Amino acid sequence: MTATGDLQKLLTWLSPAFPVGAFAWSAGLETAIVTRAVRDRVTTQDWIAGNLAHGGMRTDAILLAHAHRWADNAPALRDLAELCLALTPARERHDEAVTTGEAFAMAAKAWPAPVYGLLPQPCPYPVAVGAVAGAHGIALEASLTAFLTALVHGQVSVAVRLVPIGQNDGLAIMAALEPAIALVVGQAQSASLDDIGSMAYATDIAQMAHETLPTRIFRS
Repeated sequence: MTATGDLQKLLTWLSPAFPVGAFAWSAGLETAIVTRAVRDRVTTQDWIAGNLAHGGMRTDAILLAHAHRWADNAPALRDLAELCLALTPARERHDEAVTTGEAFAMAAKAWPAPVYGLLPQPCPYPVAVGAVAGAHGIALEASLTAFLTALVHGQVSVAVRLVPIGQNDGLAIMAALEPAIALVVGQAQSASLDDIGSMAYATDIAQMAHETLPTRIFRS
């Protein structure tokens, strides 16, 4: 596979237009906006940066890295999927991981590979992305960078619509978080499963509380 071909796949698979329905989920950010914990550019960036460095984004990156390495190992992928779902702090977060993961695996079959027969059922999103990217020979660093960038962009998109912050503030947040994304990419490439751990308690609580909101736009 050429570098250009790898880039094309990542741009397609992790584009907002790829049919996984990621736009429908906020991973608890909607709760934080409703409670005014997130209310402007600064608090939006802090919230996303915390989740990236200490929360679910970092955990997903480590799981993706291991799925990438074990793309040809069905038992290992099954164990990873079970660990991933055991680590989800809220029912809606569990549903998000499963729904987007299953949708990704289904849509990615347009690029044939034996890996689809090895994916567990259900297959959470980071495991599906990692395994499919690994099976297609796409470099781990590039896969992690694209995955985390897409997650950050998704969170910024929620804030642009709901806080609301302007497009310029949203772009400024994306630019400011590029070094943080690169740092987590570097860490995830060499991290063991024992290195998984979360201190983003506010995010976890927001995800748990989301289903109690009287009015909701997002599914998590």
